[in-house]
Amino acid sequence: MDSSLPILSLSAAAVASAAAVFPKLQARLALSRAKHRSLAGHSKMSKMVARLLPHYEFDIDGFFRSDGAPGNVAMQRQDAFFRLACLYEERYAKGRQMTTEAAVHSSDLQFTETYRVPFQYSRLVRENLGTGAFMQSSAGVTVTDVDGNVFYDLTGSYGVNIFGNDFYKECITEAEKRAHALGPVLGPYHPVITDNVQRLCEISGLDEVSFHMSGTEAVMQAVRLARYHTKRSHLVRFAGAYHGWWGDVQPGVGNPVSPHETYTLADMSERTLHVLRTRRDIACVLVNPLQALHPNANAPGDSALVDSSRKGNFDRAAYTEWLQKLREVCTERGIVLIFDEVFVGFRLAAKGAQEYFGVRADMVTYGKSLAGGLPVGVVCGRKDLMRRFRDDRPADVCFARGTFNSHPYVMTAMDEFLSRLASPNFNAVYQGLDETWNGRAEALNARLAANDLPVRVSNISSIWMVQYTEPSRYNWMLQYYLRAEGLALSWVGTGRLIFSLNYSDTDFAAVADRFVAAAGKMKADGWWWHDAALTNKGIRRQILKEMLTRKRLR
Repeated sequence: MDSSLPILSLSAAAVASAAAVFPKLQARLALSRAKHRSLAGHSKMSKMVARLLPHYEFDIDGFFRSDGAPGNVAMQRQDAFFRLACLYEERYAKGRQMTTEAAVHSSDLQFTETYRVPFQYSRLVRENLGTGAFMQSSAGVTVTDVDGNVFYDLTGSYGVNIFGNDFYKECITEAEKRAHALGPVLGPYHPVITDNVQRLCEISGLDEVSFHMSGTEAVMQAVRLARYHTKRSHLVRFAGAYHGWWGDVQPGVGNPVSPHETYTLADMSERTLHVLRTRRDIACVLVNPLQALHPNANAPGDSALVDSSRKGNFDRAAYTEWLQKLREVCTERGIVLIFDEVFVGFRLAAKGAQEYFGVRADMVTYGKSLAGGLPVGVVCGRKDLMRRFRDDRPADVCFARGTFNSHPYVMTAMDEFLSRLASPNFNAVYQGLDETWNGRAEALNARLAANDLPVRVSNISSIWMVQYTEPSRYNWMLQYYLRAEGLALSWVGTGRLIFSLNYSDTDFAAVADRFVAAAGKMKADGWWWHDAALTNKGIRRQILKEMLTRKRLR
């Protein structure tokens, strides 16, 4: 009897230990299952893969036939490439020269010029199809470069330009007049701030406001306040979503340090809702409404166009339902729901994504267009979440400051923007907005289909993305044909076409004509030739084979 006691004690201890460990294992498994299965959902794996990728580039022959094209097609492409290069050299001479000289000391230009296309093709493209980074003027929906070339502007100034460049010029001009008397005096507030705060509370439906220098800073402060008030450590972001370049919201490639208090989960997933319901360490959930166009996928730059698998599809009803579920769970669990509207704020509706989707957040961040064309970041939040100190503990504070926060010129430009936004006549721009831009996208897609071109567009209102219907390794070439037709693109190329809302039907018709012409010329030059057996999966396998070969040769 006595000899069996130690065995029973050990067995009981084992059972107790297993009982304690089992819930943790369950929680860990649930967390793993809630991550999206792509690299966008697995930050550690994405960084490991990035470290393993070898650099290699094609020689002149491989460049034009990396998809197995026959010799005559490769020669057709080569002739077209250098013909286009001659046009660029002649048409953009001054801008290219200025860009080359500036890039010697500008790390920003070095990065953007290198990452316009997949790295295997980058050097030859940079040498022959280098783009000018300098513009000298804007008017209406066009911009003019330093060589005098006029382009229809599809850059949207990375989201800033909602109502047209002329609109923002007016805001800045009037703001300068109003701020001139005080000048760049920092610390004291310009009186206009009181109006700005009141309007922002009305727009957001929230209680308090704080100002910052950028959208990135605004998101940083919103997350910090959420952690401070919930006394929880972790934030949830969704796979592929962008919230600025600071560490906690960029846990994968591009961040030298791996965040330890960030969960990257799948968008529009019941498994994600389960994790939110069951974990006790989640302070906040960040939502970038732009992800409704391509849930769980990274920002679609042309440098990632290794095949034709990029797709976008905006389902407003489905995304609205998802946000409603998210709102319910966050309310139930005391998790702070943050809408990051730095990019889409004021573009979808006068009161932003909250109005557009009919879902209220606990905190909202704004930026870009809000300051009438000048840099700004704003956090709007519930009163209990915005407080940065505790009355009963004087040393327990949530510190946040910035030298240029509430700059007089920024604040007066913001007041100009908000005053115009509040005008009933101006507000009419939002009436029928989706119908207008969805109709334009459908019309362009119909023309592309009628001309048998393997290109389509998807959109969320006036934010568009280009996608491709046939397997190809050369889709990234379209951006150079589009620029040659007088369409200005940002450095991410066809990944983002951002229209200002002052595009008339006539303006858009001209853009559509040029878009179809560019795609037609690209097809005629052989870039979209492909063997009947070529598939996107086959392309990816070929790229893997190329990489393994380079690794063995090292």
